[in-house]
Amino acid sequence: MADISRIKALKIGLASPDDIRAWSFGEVKKPETINYRTFKPERDGLFCERIFGPTRDWECSCGRYKRVKNKGIRCERCGVEVTRARVRRERMGHIELAAPVCHLWYLKGQPPSPLGLLLDISPRQLEKVIYFTNYMVIDIDRAGIEQNLGDLQRMVEEAKRNFDAEIERVFLELDARLERELKEGADTLTEQQIAERVRMYESRKESERRERARLLEEMEKAIERLAKLQRYELLDESSWQAIEQLLITGARRLQRDLRPLVRVGQGAEAIRELLREIDLEKLDRELREEISKTQGTRRARAIKRLEIVEAFKNSKTRPEWMILDAVPVLPPELRPMVQLDGGRFATSDLNDLYRRIVNRNNRLRKIMEIRAPKSILNSEKRLLQEAVDALIDNTKRSKPVTGTGGRPLKSLSDMLKGKEGRFRKNLLGKRVDYSGRSVIVVGP
Repeated sequence: MADISRIKALKIGLASPDDIRAWSFGEVKKPETINYRTFKPERDGLFCERIFGPTRDWECSCGRYKRVKNKGIRCERCGVEVTRARVRRERMGHIELAAPVCHLWYLKGQPPSPLGLLLDISPRQLEKVIYFTNYMVIDIDRAGIEQNLGDLQRMVEEAKRNFDAEIERVFLELDARLERELKEGADTLTEQQIAERVRMYESRKESERRERARLLEEMEKAIERLAKLQRYELLDESSWQAIEQLLITGARRLQRDLRPLVRVGQGAEAIRELLREIDLEKLDRELREEISKTQGTRRARAIKRLEIVEAFKNSKTRPEWMILDAVPVLPPELRPMVQLDGGRFATSDLNDLYRRIVNRNNRLRKIMEIRAPKSILNSEKRLLQEAVDALIDNTKRSKPVTGTGGRPLKSLSDMLKGKEGRFRKNLLGKRVDYSGRSVIVVGP
């Protein structure tokens, strides 16, 4: 353990995924804390002795090794290292996330948003992508689109010309099917049932006509949208589906692969891909040139962006580290669980917030294994993002996560900031002898 008296300053920075895993003594895989029969920490849980260290000095979990003479030995049966119990104040764990999530401080922290400034995208647009409301265009081949746009337009024009003939063909198929059904049931069908069948087929004809007309209209709109599409542009679900359907139909009709023309993404994974592509040195030069040539709000924004770029360069950190692959888990002694009279337990709010992350992470893993539909997968990824948001700063959410009695749970940010936070209450405020205060009052 480090000698606290020799620490002169603290530097807070952005941790890389490798740093988070290097700090960790093991992965937390289960949401359980302790066994309520034996009162021992559950294996691979939030209080696991194998990860965070033994609960008793010089004694492993199963009791096979005891006393200081076995110092440093890791028990073959329970996997717990024989050492002092105080290591549970300093050993960290981590949760390996099934899908990357965005760090809330860099998305919704003190404005302006560092993430928004670096990508030159508004925080509102970033939120729509990160919380799976919209798609973002990650990559677009403008030359390829220009080359294929004429062929796609001709394909749609041809489909419009053949619309009536195609509808006639579908109607003839439906009429033949109706005639066949009526012949087969001539002896059993009543007049009312025959009339019902005819009405059903007429309704089906009308719905077929409407559906095909709608698809043609959507393809026309998709071509217009594709012609103007730009990188970082947001697309809602229906707009992207129309463009995707146009590219699939075009690939089938034109006998060429059109999928690489446009690549979109959702969630923190899409944002991380954009951040990885950033060349800080090149962006630094471009921003300095822009500052020297522009005026007003554009120049002010470029200066703010340059400050962010220089901060990343000076701290030797990478922008993609703002997207988390793993969440660090605090030592258990900093989020204790205390037994009360009557057998009940009082626990830190952090344990509830960590438990939500582990539960949602495990559920997402199972859903990915069974290859669930994309809509369900995106919904689970959004829930995981919200669980990590609540752990980092529960006050930034529109609906904070609450505990018993509707009280908002205290997140990591709540434990650091403000008058009752760790810095002002425990690290800066010190009681000393002979301190005093004077008050000037009006009196005789």
